[in-house]
Amino acid sequence: MTTPPFAPPTEADIAAVSHQLGRPARNVIGIAARCVCGNPTVVATKPRLDDGTPFPTLYYLTHPAATAAISTLEATQVMNELSELLKDEDIAAQYLAAHEAYLADRESLGHVPEIDGISAGGMPVRVKCLHALAGHSLSAGPGVNPIGDLALERAAWSPLVCECV
Repeated sequence: MTTPPFAPPTEADIAAVSHQLGRPARNVIGIAARCVCGNPTVVATKPRLDDGTPFPTLYYLTHPAATAAISTLEATQVMNELSELLKDEDIAAQYLAAHEAYLADRESLGHVPEIDGISAGGMPVRVKCLHALAGHSLSAGPGVNPIGDLALERAAWSPLVCECV
């Protein structure tokens, strides 16, 4: 098992993420995706928080413009539409593989028995949180998470255009 390929956060990264979130960043172990300008877009978080709480969300979307665009998709029922795609055997198989890749990435950072088999965003059988799925797609790259990729394609935000403030 290998560790996912993300850089450890710098003090400037933690300050940027804290600003993005409007609260102190917690338990960030890496910057899993960046804006074209270099600011954090997705952070990687420990599978067990410092207070001992299990935390299944390895890839956490923090970029305000990305978060707002994905929230708009969720508010306009795009999750229901994307859920329907899971009836296609090929897409369902790709989504299951995304779930397994997510679990492998998180497991490479430490085993937390309480969250065994739990990934994020509803994987592998439903679409529950487009923020988590888009964060996974941005971190893992195109072609790993089909639903996250589709959400990013539909979003009124692009990782190729800086919208940082």
